[in-house]
Amino acid sequence: MDELNNSLVQYKTLETTLQNTLVMAQSTAEEVKSVAKQRAHQIVEEAKSTAQKELDQLNNKITIKQKEFEDLQKQFDVYKAKMESLLIAQLELLKDVNPDK
Repeated sequence: MDELNNSLVQYKTLETTLQNTLVMAQSTAEEVKSVAKQRAHQIVEEAKSTAQKELDQLNNKITIKQKEFEDLQKQFDVYKAKMESLLIAQLELLKDVNPDK
């Protein structure tokens, strides 16, 4: 009987130890899961931030290139107007050289 009682106590102790281990394992699993979720969230936020910075830089480059293009268009328009004026002046000179035509 004593031997059975000792075995029973031993098994009860083992059962308690296993239950405590299981609870600790579940707690650790939840903690690992929570840390993984936090890290995943952090990675996503960093990626969003990096993407936004790159997008802002690209938008700035686009704005600069648009401004450069507009400036070149204005320069071309000025050049074109000067050439037209020069050609008209040359045509007038040619008419003055040969007034019969």
